[in-house]
Amino acid sequence: MKHVPIRLGPLALLLTVISICLGTLAVLSFSNAGADMRLSRRYSEAVRTRYLLEEDGQRFLKEMNSSPAGEENVSETFERDGYTLMVELTSDSGHYEVSKWQINKNWEEDSVVDNLWQGN
Repeated sequence: MKHVPIRLGPLALLLTVISICLGTLAVLSFSNAGADMRLSRRYSEAVRTRYLLEEDGQRFLKEMNSSPAGEENVSETFERDGYTLMVELTSDSGHYEVSKWQINKNWEEDSVVDNLWQGN
């Protein structure tokens, strides 16, 4: 019986390259999942804040419609976590109608990072 030598060099090199590629993909997938989680938490907080503002506005509208409407227009501003809800009501035949219902976020410009190129 004749023994044929098995060459493990190319096979070991191929398995090493595959292992490095899989490890790199695993690290990238893990970091991407973490970034997605942070982004989804920020988004859920923003949506929660907007819903709370909507609740405040609806409560105000219900309160105003429960009393007899005067001849004047009524406006109210609600604030939560950097978001503002501006509500304007107009008097119409004994009750109030919504003329403006706007949610805005107070925007602040990001500060300049020292090590980034300014484009000059």
